[in-house]
Amino acid sequence: MVSDELIEEIRAQADILQIIGEFMSLRRVGRTYRGPCPLHGGEGPNFSVYPERGIFKCFVCGEGGDVFSFPMKLLGLDFVEAVKFVAERCGIVVPDIDRTESEEDPYRDIREAVALAADWYQRQLWEEKHGESARRYLLVQRGLPEEMARRFGFGYAPDSWRALREAAAVHEVADDVLIRAGLVKASERAKEPYDLFRGRLMIPIFNLRDRPIGFGGRSLTESEDTPKYINSPDTPIFHKGRIVYGLNWSRNAIRRDGVVLVVEGYMDLVLLLACGVENVVAPLGTSLTEYQARTLGRYAKKALLLYDSDRPGLVATFKAADELLQAGVQPSVATLPPGEDPDSIARKGGPEALAKYTDAAIDVLDRKIQILQKRGYLETSEGKRRAVDGLLLTVRATADEALRDIYLDRVAAVTGVRRATLERELERPVGGTRRRGRALLREAEVPREAPRLGAERKLLLLLVRDRSLVARVADQIESDDFKTPEYREIYRALTAAAAATPEQAAADSLAWADELPAHLFEQVQELAADPEDLTNPEAVLQDAIARLRARALEKRLSDLMTEVLVADTDAAVELASEIRNIRQELTALGYRMPGRGLFRGA
Repeated sequence: MVSDELIEEIRAQADILQIIGEFMSLRRVGRTYRGPCPLHGGEGPNFSVYPERGIFKCFVCGEGGDVFSFPMKLLGLDFVEAVKFVAERCGIVVPDIDRTESEEDPYRDIREAVALAADWYQRQLWEEKHGESARRYLLVQRGLPEEMARRFGFGYAPDSWRALREAAAVHEVADDVLIRAGLVKASERAKEPYDLFRGRLMIPIFNLRDRPIGFGGRSLTESEDTPKYINSPDTPIFHKGRIVYGLNWSRNAIRRDGVVLVVEGYMDLVLLLACGVENVVAPLGTSLTEYQARTLGRYAKKALLLYDSDRPGLVATFKAADELLQAGVQPSVATLPPGEDPDSIARKGGPEALAKYTDAAIDVLDRKIQILQKRGYLETSEGKRRAVDGLLLTVRATADEALRDIYLDRVAAVTGVRRATLERELERPVGGTRRRGRALLREAEVPREAPRLGAERKLLLLLVRDRSLVARVADQIESDDFKTPEYREIYRALTAAAAATPEQAAADSLAWADELPAHLFEQVQELAADPEDLTNPEAVLQDAIARLRARALEKRLSDLMTEVLVADTDAAVELASEIRNIRQELTALGYRMPGRGLFRGA
């Protein structure tokens, strides 16, 4: 199997003109390239290539498709062979696939379970009486046409503990498959598992091949005790931080327009698409991740953030902007009226009404400066100091060197701080500068390990080899401190097993990993068999803990420095206290804070 992510990376890197140009001559005509069709042997210029959309079309034989379809149709390749053919011309290596074995998808049972659930949820929405409240919410309260609601695959999960499980049992879908698919959960109180989604509008999440891989469930009741949205947990086919909702529908429009509109939630996206705004995507109910930003960067180098303009929306905007800047995408920010969101504006006045705000969008750094000026930060020395810290977060995140240079000049101009001083500030980590000649690990007498392995892998290597260390590490490291999703899940399994059966902590058995999905169990086996010789395990352990902890603290500190820019006075005082505590902890890990911190003397 070739992963969807790799296929899309190849598609994004491929030059369809180069691929097709190997077999025919093309002449530019406006925004297309034309020539005689190599598929049916035509002579006239009836074969057109659309490089902006990444597709081709012959208006005589009717053949058309994308960069993979062309070698399949011309050379008779199957899909995997076509992917490899295109990848070679992009300089991308596709892992070898053993074709002597069955080409059965190892996660076929999970994919089929999710597809079955998607179909069942839809029937509950449209054919059953208990779907009436969800239908009313969609068609009346949100004003979504039924045709569009059906297009997006909306469904309804009945308010029942085991309705889906019982429906799946009719099709002989086993409980363990439903659990691995994230559709039901094992119960601590009862013998039988129960449905994860109950009494919710169901929004299927599709991969780039338009296959359902997970769900978002929207509560139909407004209660502080009930989360408005819940998503499917991570599964072998679904990783929340790696999927961009709506990209399966919008990627061609994003390529065509050269800009991607990023909104906060599912319904914002669906209603904008229904109103004719096509180049729009959304993260899955969380902050935009590094992986999602890199994915968007394959399709466009400009992004327009359409988040709410309240405090949480501004914080989410600036965090998303930093991720996009690191991915080489330049973000702009549209400011919406209080109480309005993108879909409410588009529903009232159509795309033209929304365009009034998107056309007035400004660069994210200029948006930060607007807020700082409005709040009086640039009127005092202390305020300017805080402004510098906040603005340099954006500059530091910028991967594009030219844009980074422009940003530096802009910050210098508005704050009055010399550019040379700002450049020195940029060389420091967010939390301050590390002490010269000092490692994070304060054990100079202990030899350091060669940095062949990352801190996350080193830590797991030690824990798999010696489970007696797990409880000690769990007191200092949270699972969310791991950036790699696979390592995060392995660490969760390790800590859960240690808490459940502490008496088996010294056992060499891998029984603790039996419940992990197959691909994660294979990684555990690989870790257990890794020949890497960690000559001083204690030094490696302390170093790995310190690095993961420091990374988590720096991330939190960066978030706080963004939040404080848009906070009111009372909230700013609370944030200042947390900032001070984090800086002290970073110092304890071997960091030295700059003399002029965000809150001097705090």
